[in-house]
Parts: sequence; C-alpha cells; structure tokens
Amino acid sequence: MKNKLLLSVLLASSVAFADTSMVDKKAVTETEVITAQKQWGECIVKIGKAGAKDAKTTALNCIDTLYAYDNGGVLFKPTKAAKKQFRMDKQEALSYFVMGNIAEDHGFALQPWSNVRFENAKTITDSDSAIAMGNYYFTDAKTNKEVKVEYTFGYIKDKNGKLKINLHHSSLPYAPAH
Repeated sequence: MKNKLLLSVLLASSVAFADTSMVDKKAVTETEVITAQKQWGECIVKIGKAGAKDAKTTALNCIDTLYAYDNGGVLFKPTKAAKKQFRMDKQEALSYFVMGNIAEDHGFALQPWSNVRFENAKTITDSDSAIAMGNYYFTDAKTNKEVKVEYTFGYIKDKNGKLKINLHHSSLPYAPAH
C-alpha cells in the first residue's frame, strides 16, 4: 500500500513537472502587447522623421516588422480612410502611411508626429493571440498638440515567436452634433 501511494505521488509530481516544462511558447502576454504598441508608435514617429527620400523604405520595414501580412493576413481599417476603408495588403497599408496608389491617402505617418502613446482600456490574451482596445494619442510635431484616436489591435505570433498585428482598426472619437 505504501509503495502504491509513493508511486502515485511520484507519477503525479512528474506529470506536473512535465506540464510546466511544456509551456506554450505561442502564448501572448500583456507585456508583449505593450512592447509591440511601443514599437508601433516609434515606427510612426520614425517614418515622419525619415524625410521624403527614406519614408517609403522606413514604412515598408515597419509594416514587415509589425504586421502579419505574410502570416495569414491583416484586417486594417485606418483612421483617415473613407473611400477605400479597408487595407488588405502591404501596398495598401504602405499607401496609407506614406501615400501611394490610393488617391485619398495623404501619408498619415508623414504628419510628422513626435510621439505616440497608447492607453489600453483592456487587453485580452489567450493561448496564441491577444486583442487590445483603447485610445492612442498622436502628438503633432509642429504644434505639440495631441490627437486622440480610438483603436482595436489584434496580435498573433509568427513562426519565429515574434508578435505581429493581424487586426488594426482605428477611428476618430464620435463628435455629436450640437
């Protein structure tokens, strides 16, 4: 009886040990989301500082680094998009950030902005993805005034474990008519 009890305890502890050693490396943490948001904001500022000659290359590097266009696609609804509301590929995202093949685009990241800060209302993480919603604030580099924008970003990990944006929806806050 003692041996069976001892064996049961040993088996239970080895199973518990095995479970902790097999932690899902794809799990997304809130800390990773905050880091990705900081990188996104830094990219927007960097594009604006790059100047006309390097802005497109800088923006494309940011899109490749931060967005999941090569990992299943992205649902992208930019803030200042009306006629072509949704940007389903890299070239359409690039057009939005630095001007390109979509007539309504005026280069959102070319503003330039001196800072972007996120204020998360809530972040939900699960085994392999996360979604964050809140406000982000863009500081105009010329006037130092902040513009408040509402956002929802979704995140997944690529095959290398790098967090990528697969959902980007932003809009200006509702302003009721007086």
